[in-house]
Amino acid sequence: MATLQFCSECNNILAPKADPVRRIMVQHCQSCQNEEPAKNITVFRHDLLIDNREQAGVTAFLGDDPTLPHAEITCPECGRDDAVFFQDQSKRKETRMILFYVCTDRTCGKVFFDPALKTAGNLEV
Repeated sequence: MATLQFCSECNNILAPKADPVRRIMVQHCQSCQNEEPAKNITVFRHDLLIDNREQAGVTAFLGDDPTLPHAEITCPECGRDDAVFFQDQSKRKETRMILFYVCTDRTCGKVFFDPALKTAGNLEV
């Protein structure tokens, strides 16, 4: 964790600055132009949790839901030609419009994607 550092000459706050000649980071005082070597070279750290796979979530009993739209698409598991569908609900900017299909057969309940979707490598059911 970066902490604030103060100038040993005038007690003003030091700002990080790159020294291209010595190729190091220094703390620079904007009042008296004093420079001190940086104790911590981390200025800012932004960790991101990235998960690029769209996930269907809980799909139990979705085939019985009367509010979901139906589509005539063949289930790859049982061959039935009826499925309900819904869109991925993750709230990310880079999310594509992925439709999840759930077979309406109670014994099957398979979750699948449109077979015309070519890039299903990063999808997770």
